[in-house]
Amino acid sequence: MRRISLAVLATGCMLASAFAQDFPNHPLRIVVPFPPGGAADIIGRTVAQPLMRSLGQNIVVENRPGANTAIGAEIVARAPADGHTLLIIAPSFTINPYVRAKLAYDTFKDFSGVTRLVSNAIVIAVHPSLPVKSVKELVALARARPGELTFGTASIIGGQRIAGELFAEAVGIRIVNIPYNGGAPATTAAMGGHTSMLVSNVVESAPQVLAGRLRGVAVTSLQRSDVLPDVPTVAESGYAGFEALNWFGAVARAGARPAIEKLSVEMARAMESPEVKDQMARQGMAPATMSPDAYDAFLRAEGQRNERIIRKLNLKIE
Repeated sequence: MRRISLAVLATGCMLASAFAQDFPNHPLRIVVPFPPGGAADIIGRTVAQPLMRSLGQNIVVENRPGANTAIGAEIVARAPADGHTLLIIAPSFTINPYVRAKLAYDTFKDFSGVTRLVSNAIVIAVHPSLPVKSVKELVALARARPGELTFGTASIIGGQRIAGELFAEAVGIRIVNIPYNGGAPATTAAMGGHTSMLVSNVVESAPQVLAGRLRGVAVTSLQRSDVLPDVPTVAESGYAGFEALNWFGAVARAGARPAIEKLSVEMARAMESPEVKDQMARQGMAPATMSPDAYDAFLRAEGQRNERIIRKLNLKIE
């Protein structure tokens, strides 16, 4: 029996090795569950270029937005479990299980983490007409006008919404979320004065802050953003330890471990290439890659944190 078990194990190892060497054997597909032009789209298209060279296969990047990224996730969940179809994910991936009554997939069983790709600060900005220039002044105004201040975000319940709610919880204020379908319309609305505040990725808000069309109040990272060095962090504004990063990564359908491990190595190498690092830096993002096991653990931890704030506020998507 032991000889048989060892033989089976050896055969399995050889097959896995052969699979890894054979992968990829046809073009890859990267599904971006966000509209074109946003941070996720930029990341997917930027990393695809060096990845095509290292893997020796063409890569098609496809935007499939909708349902708070659930449409794109379902497409990948139904793809063959061979590593040839990837999904670019953001915090919404770990939020959807707790805000949607039913998903067509199991977030933590049907997917395997390939790697986190980047992380970046989230900016809290206000319309220049709002009489606040600091977190302290923002908190004072919100307490004087409870429930009147609004903050725009790029989706119904995504990473920016969670960051905004965590910020409100930390500083003890009540602000009302107004969601938009993407970072660009949320930023436009804030510039037009349709929302009091904007809670947004650096890539979408930094140009407007630098141009004076919005006023940066704080960033949610522990360190200041290189793109907005004059904007203080929430932590240094009197709320030590506060952090709510935005991040993007890649997952694949579970079941193709050798392919996932190869993809993880090649995507990490691509993220460290000068062309990608320069492009990410211009967008206010930094490479933050992880091994598949570490990324799976990270996603579960994010899910647990999100579940707490979602249940506390009873957030739902009908």
